[in-house]
Amino acid sequence: MRDHVIAVDVGTASVRAGVFSRDGAMLARATHPLQVKRPGPRRGEYASQDIWRATATAIREALSGADIAPERIAGLAFGATCSLVLLDLDRRPLPLSEDETGRYDTIAWFDHRAATEAAEFSAFDHAAVRHSGGSVSPEMQMPKLAWLKRNRPELWAKAGGFFDLADYLTFRATGSDRRSISTLAAKWFYRGDLQSPFPDDLLEKAGLADFTEKAAIPGEVLYAGTPAGRLTAQAARDFGLTTEVVVAAGLVDAYAGALGALPPPDRRQAGELALIGGTSSCIVGDADDKVFAPSLWGPYFSAIYPGKWLFEAGQSATGGLLNHLLEVHSAGGRATEEQHGRVIARITEMLAERGPGFADGLDILPDFHGSRSPFADPSMTGMVAGLTLDNSFDGLCKLYWRASVAIALSLRQILTMLSENGIPATRLHLAGGHRRNPLLTKLYADATGVEVAVSPTEDVVLLGSAINAATAAGAFESLGHAAATMRAVPHVIAPNPSLAPYYAGQLRRLEILQACRAALNEA
Repeated sequence: MRDHVIAVDVGTASVRAGVFSRDGAMLARATHPLQVKRPGPRRGEYASQDIWRATATAIREALSGADIAPERIAGLAFGATCSLVLLDLDRRPLPLSEDETGRYDTIAWFDHRAATEAAEFSAFDHAAVRHSGGSVSPEMQMPKLAWLKRNRPELWAKAGGFFDLADYLTFRATGSDRRSISTLAAKWFYRGDLQSPFPDDLLEKAGLADFTEKAAIPGEVLYAGTPAGRLTAQAARDFGLTTEVVVAAGLVDAYAGALGALPPPDRRQAGELALIGGTSSCIVGDADDKVFAPSLWGPYFSAIYPGKWLFEAGQSATGGLLNHLLEVHSAGGRATEEQHGRVIARITEMLAERGPGFADGLDILPDFHGSRSPFADPSMTGMVAGLTLDNSFDGLCKLYWRASVAIALSLRQILTMLSENGIPATRLHLAGGHRRNPLLTKLYADATGVEVAVSPTEDVVLLGSAINAATAAGAFESLGHAAATMRAVPHVIAPNPSLAPYYAGQLRRLEILQACRAALNEA
């Protein structure tokens, strides 16, 4: 009896796979690291073959941990970062670089090499730009493709297919090259509500008139909860599964997190948003009608639920910033979960002894990898004020805490921007790695004044892909039905009203530092 599904989440540094039952229980979870090549500042590349191997390893280990037969797996779904996979005319890797570690044919989602091209797109008066918050990010695929054509024409000449990572994995697993509307809407200027979904006039102005030929995107797209096909014989062997497994349309990883975290639309109250926190953070919601705001990505038609308009705000470096601080501080080390745990444990002691002001005097701007929201400036940089010669472990803990405060206060600024544009926030449903960080979970509530709902499910992003897989495999009649059945009741963290004056004061300090940065940039 095929009564389980496998969910895969390809993140920035690793692949996670989980085995889920039909009621949403996760039986087992496995993680495998990825090779990330960083050829320059704000650049990153992957090898798609390494991603596939890591995915296969994680799936096999998760299946072994669940201790169930492959014949009990009905469906499989991929969620992934919006990294860009380049293939040649024979659908083989089209490498940007090659060395003894692999053929690096995938531009990482966080790669900002296309900043110039993104700015050029942003200067056009076009609906596609408006649907990108008025400012096109270098993390989107069209600027990256414009960079590729301009800077690597020899690769552009050989190109035979461009894939968002989730779509590539679906293609590799099934042989079907149909793309997901989730990825196309979010990163490719795709409008599923229009008869001609790609902005051909804009692409021609940007020098991408031959985009359609080179990208090789079929006319038929896939919606979340629908099947892309079944596993090929080779993919089944790689994963240790059978060819009867149905593979769902791929999802953007953050949108898989939103699917797993949020109640379905017919059971949701106004103001409920998903907060997916990992290397970066995304705030995701949807509406029946289009919602526009500066620095708000979208609205994207049917990016999760068919017929709904999804919107997304974000922070470019959150968990990535905390990892960075651990690795550059003399009292830190590799940014492992154990190292984070040591720091969090000591901060918890400091908070108990002295309260949230134990590191006051340190002020941080967390925009170390630019700002998605509310400033929409990928060139923006971070700032630290109040440093001393303290290189002790406690000094590291103070820096880590103040960075966490800055991340939470930046989130508060985003929520204020949303509210000013008609999108109130009454509850944040937390998903991603931040769910396992007790400092952040409490800070998000206290610093923003908004309730935070934390699912008991260990990995909500994987749960979202499990909901997608179960629906595509026919276990449920709709995504909403699957979400209502497979989601667990969350634990709600209410903000502490006695801390509101303190965080209001900290917000003022953040704004002072932001004004200082602006003045320095103009000097």
